[in-house]
Amino acid sequence: MLITASPGPDNLMVLGVGISRGRKQGMVFGLGCALGCISHTILASLGISALIAASPLAFTALKTCGGLYLIYLGIQALRSRGSAQVATTGVPDESLSKLFAKGLFANSINPKVVLFFLSFLPQFVIAERSAVSWQTAQLGLVFTAQAAVLFGLLGYFSGAAGLWLNRNPKAGQWLDRIAGTIFVALGLRLIVSR
Repeated sequence: MLITASPGPDNLMVLGVGISRGRKQGMVFGLGCALGCISHTILASLGISALIAASPLAFTALKTCGGLYLIYLGIQALRSRGSAQVATTGVPDESLSKLFAKGLFANSINPKVVLFFLSFLPQFVIAERSAVSWQTAQLGLVFTAQAAVLFGLLGYFSGAAGLWLNRNPKAGQWLDRIAGTIFVALGLRLIVSR
């Protein structure tokens, strides 16, 4: 839970969606991010994550895609005009299914999550009990469940911050600039890191 709660791209995106679009949208995006862990669980259980990490070309491609996506999100935030406004009409500018899919995609291409599933989860697998793949799958599903709860709470409570921003539009503009800068920096760091 501490790993999920620590600041990272997924948390920042859930926070940003919750603030700018509202509670329900933040929770749906967070659920998408959390369920993106299922793809990593499957890959880790099958040993494919280890192959990706062992292949410099595959890992670099995944890392570059993740970094470019963060940069794209950052540029969008930097170009906005303080659009951190929660819709009061109840009509979101993006469907919930689209927000869910964006969250799922964002987590699925996050190479840091791949590395987490490769380096952290195996520490809790007991090889003597055999069924290593099944143990890995169980651990991944537990991690996914707690991420769904934490990201859902983050999306819900960030919606309250969005309501405050509706009353303070200048703060929304600054928040967009700060978030955009952080996303671009995280994307660049991800691309150039070894």
